[in-house]
Amino acid sequence: MRVKRIQDVILSLLALAVFSPVLLFIALAVVADDARGGPIFTQIRCGRNGKEFRLYKFRTMHMDAERQLEELLPLNEMTGPVFKLRDDPRITRLGRFLRSTGLDELPQLVNILKGDMSIVGPRPPLPREVSSYTPYQRQRLAVTPGLTCFWQVHPARNSLDFDAWVEMDLRYIREQSWLLDWKLIFLTVRAVMGREGM
Repeated sequence: MRVKRIQDVILSLLALAVFSPVLLFIALAVVADDARGGPIFTQIRCGRNGKEFRLYKFRTMHMDAERQLEELLPLNEMTGPVFKLRDDPRITRLGRFLRSTGLDELPQLVNILKGDMSIVGPRPPLPREVSSYTPYQRQRLAVTPGLTCFWQVHPARNSLDFDAWVEMDLRYIREQSWLLDWKLIFLTVRAVMGREGM
């Protein structure tokens, strides 16, 4: 566990230093695309053992996105407590590109540096999602959440249901190791490169 934390700190610091020009450029582009709000979107998520923290992302939706969610819930394309809509009308033009490449997640390097998250681990859920979890599903909260995991690198990730997502997270928890983390980091970089321009 200590080795994983040291690795997270070193990698997040290095990534923040290397990608700082990219982070600045994206922040300016987000504001230029939709000047009604700032470039960073913050949201309360659940971390290890359900502990809540504030997650950072580049804003990919219009400012009234949370208000519109209730109207869109009946159109949910994902099973279980997770909401997902392929053609979500709340997403901005730039937001679609940022999401397709995973660049919207870069501010979470700060969450990793703070210790809220790890490089590799199950994605952190929303409190309203956790409130609907079964005891079996709550097992995915047993470790520190991450930027990437098995689900993020699966070629058919957008067509997988929530039960499959949970099984992948529990597989990671059972099998986690230094070698597995580096394998998933490599696969994540390859997946991001492959999704570019989608």
